[in-house]
Amino acid sequence: MIYPMKELIDEALNMAMLRGSRYADVRLGEIIVESVAVKNGQVEAVKYHKSRGIGIRTLIGNSWGFASTASLSTKAIQRAVCQAVEIAQANAVVAGRHVDLGSCVVSRGTYRTPIVLDPFAAPLEEKIALLMEADRNMRAIVGVTIARGCISWQREQKFFGNSEGAFTEQELVETGCSIEATAVAPGEVQNRSYPNSFHHQATRGYEFVVECNLPENAQRIGEEAVALLTAKQCPQDITTTVILDSSQLALQIHESCGHPVELDRIYGTELDYAGGSFLGPDKLNTLQYGSEYVNIYADATLAGGLGTFGYDDEGVPAQRASIIKNGILVGYLTSREFAGQLGILDMGAARAESWKHIPLVRMTNVSIEPGTWKLDDLIADTNDGIYMETNRSWSIDDQRLNFQFGTELAFEIKGGKRGALLKNATYTGITPLFWTSMDAICDCDHYAIWGISSCGKGRPLQIAHTSHGAAPARFRNVRVGVKNA
Repeated sequence: MIYPMKELIDEALNMAMLRGSRYADVRLGEIIVESVAVKNGQVEAVKYHKSRGIGIRTLIGNSWGFASTASLSTKAIQRAVCQAVEIAQANAVVAGRHVDLGSCVVSRGTYRTPIVLDPFAAPLEEKIALLMEADRNMRAIVGVTIARGCISWQREQKFFGNSEGAFTEQELVETGCSIEATAVAPGEVQNRSYPNSFHHQATRGYEFVVECNLPENAQRIGEEAVALLTAKQCPQDITTTVILDSSQLALQIHESCGHPVELDRIYGTELDYAGGSFLGPDKLNTLQYGSEYVNIYADATLAGGLGTFGYDDEGVPAQRASIIKNGILVGYLTSREFAGQLGILDMGAARAESWKHIPLVRMTNVSIEPGTWKLDDLIADTNDGIYMETNRSWSIDDQRLNFQFGTELAFEIKGGKRGALLKNATYTGITPLFWTSMDAICDCDHYAIWGISSCGKGRPLQIAHTSHGAAPARFRNVRVGVKNA
């Protein structure tokens, strides 16, 4: 972008303050997203999207207003400021709670995603060739009906300023990839995905795609999809020990730990799209969320995480904060407003999908600390159970309390050894009881960071990108299988 960013932001801030705001902030951004997808030996899609504009948020009394515009002309910015102020004034008709933003945020600085290979510089032909090779390797397996692959890359430039004196500049780069093999038999469809069932992304350069080795893993993925067609059915309606692989544990963290600790959800301002939370402000430092082996933290500085940045969308510097320590709930995901409401320090989790969205409390990178086990030793230590890998389906209630997950692949554990391959594996539980049943987690050698780029929240809907670091973990007395009618 060639516009004088600070001058445009200062202009908007001055307009907002002259019109009666007691606080204002401005985000100016540009994002470019590209992707290429192949299916069964053909290029299925090549996509390009670019978005640029400015968003203005004003606080008048205890009421917020927000407006945005894709035009960076003085007249367009002035109209957006006036609209934001008018919305705040209209909201003030209904009395709301006091808004305490806490200490002033006066951040100044620059942050850029560290990358080795610029994904925009890698030729499209090279990306297509890589996907086509993986596609051929999957379809070489007899029984694979559909093979798919995708590579994506994006760059976002963000400028932020507020009426307290902050001004920050960021450039965030993400790169992602995925392949999937589908095998079909009469009355049966099985999928296997790599690296994960969700399109896997990281705040890294094109080196991330290279390191994923899509062609080298494609044959295995195809073979597993076909093998699942004739695999044993996962046991139904039993209680047993379950070991979750790191990718499945990452999604478990996302749904049953990350979302429940979003403080706006706890206070009831986020209910419409995905419900609230079983937690309350009184649970801080008192609730036994899990066993002593459960140590979960939010870290916006985690290398490669999709929730990694220099500053959140209120200008608060990136930081690491404990959420669950030795099983006890010790922290929440916060914004300035909601941290002020509870009287705690803000840990910087206010994030917006883009310049045209208002910031919400969103996950940064919510991860679990690894333990001391090797996976082979953990399996050997398990007399009877089921190992589950790669999410296939999930469901959780509107308080983030009762859940059911299914995985693409599973196998029996008998006498401390890996047994038969299982298909259609599911497990269910209640959040605090499930996490309290965790009695072991693997070490750093098995730890991985899993990106989720489709986390929905808010009305209008906003999509956030977040990551979760996890290692395989063991849970006792877990209900497995859908109960037969």
